[in-house]
Amino acid sequence: MQLKDLKNQFLEYLEIEKGKAGKTIENYGHYLDRFLEWSKVVDPKDITEDTVRGFRVYLNRYEDKKGQKLKKITQNYYIIALRSFLKYLAKKDIKTLPAEKVEAGKVSRKEVEFLEAEEVERILQATGGNSFKELRDRAMLELLFSSGLRVSELININREKLDLKNQEFTVRGKGDKIRLVFVSDGAKQALERYLDKRTDIDPALFVRDTKALKKFQSKKPSFKIEKNSVLEKSEDTTLRLTPRSVQRMVKYYAAKAGIIKDVHPHTLRHSFATDLLINGADIRSVQAMLGHSSITTTQIYTHITNQQLKEVHKAFHARRRKK
Repeated sequence: MQLKDLKNQFLEYLEIEKGKAGKTIENYGHYLDRFLEWSKVVDPKDITEDTVRGFRVYLNRYEDKKGQKLKKITQNYYIIALRSFLKYLAKKDIKTLPAEKVEAGKVSRKEVEFLEAEEVERILQATGGNSFKELRDRAMLELLFSSGLRVSELININREKLDLKNQEFTVRGKGDKIRLVFVSDGAKQALERYLDKRTDIDPALFVRDTKALKKFQSKKPSFKIEKNSVLEKSEDTTLRLTPRSVQRMVKYYAAKAGIIKDVHPHTLRHSFATDLLINGADIRSVQAMLGHSSITTTQIYTHITNQQLKEVHKAFHARRRKK
């Protein structure tokens, strides 16, 4: 059987047996297609250590039309996908290069960017106002910081899933895993004020502004969508926000609050995690609240808290000896 067919079987295996998310399967397919296209290998037995080494050199030297190179972590994704594919072939007793002969390169861990409590408060205060948009944006920012949600999780929340009485709800995260999310008092109040402004029947918790709402009062709108309107440009006919619109919103309020850091929605997720750890939460609890499948992913935040401890040690240890 040719490698292309085996690749397709491997992707089906990831979907059915491993239960991987659709985006993960799509990415693996892209990485393997690029390997097959570059290597021109057809038979599994023709994948050698030299083939993999040559592919790594190709990835390291690759430049797109703008002259930008692939990041080391992106190069690693290709190798990880290839190694997983080789493991699958070995499991099927197909002769090929052993997966253990393929090692992912070491990537320097990027320092996590997070916001201090005072900076978070400044961003929240920047949403001050009673318009639909300002109330919606305040609710989104409060919820992002109080729950550590990913953007994809945030935009996919439906109103019916939100339990403000108990201040909790469930989300379906990466790998289709369901976890419980908690809502702070501040987020609860912001959500209640925002939901009071909702007059539509769209199931999404967070929707576009009132101009769009007025045109969308039923599930099957009979209105004609205006040319170049937000609805015409959207991929569907719902009012649900897109990840890009949330990213723009966060950046807007960070700039308005005078924050010089490059703030993204994920920055609030980082801030949520570091806030918990700095205030004494154990790392296993933080792992569960973030929805990380591996504790090693959560441990990136210990570098931040370790630095905090170092500063405390410097400031307070051996004070008496200076007297």
